[in-house]
Amino acid sequence: MLKVTEIAFCCYAVTDLPRARAFYEGALGLHPTTVAEGQWVEYEFGPYALAIGCAPGFNPSPDGCTAALEVEDFDAAISHLRANQVKFRMEPTQCPGCRMAMVFDPDGNTLCIHKRNAGR
Repeated sequence: MLKVTEIAFCCYAVTDLPRARAFYEGALGLHPTTVAEGQWVEYEFGPYALAIGCAPGFNPSPDGCTAALEVEDFDAAISHLRANQVKFRMEPTQCPGCRMAMVFDPDGNTLCIHKRNAGR
């Protein structure tokens, strides 16, 4: 029987790793923890990791996996993204348990900016 214990990482395909790193590290403020130059970069958050990678046949898509990045201050995060001219796929919205917005990375992949409601 297969027993999943956690998500090891989520990965986005990118076509230009230096351009992608500028976005993930600049606009999103992430810090790389594992780097395989020219192929792969991981950004860890506690036991989780978000990765970006380049490989033949590994193609970006706005409709693939979407990682939700939990932020401390939703309004400040949205202001920061707008100041960095990040393109929004879905404008900020209030949901029953959270606030969220969807943004595109430079390759057109979708990322969710997320803040759980207080008490959740």
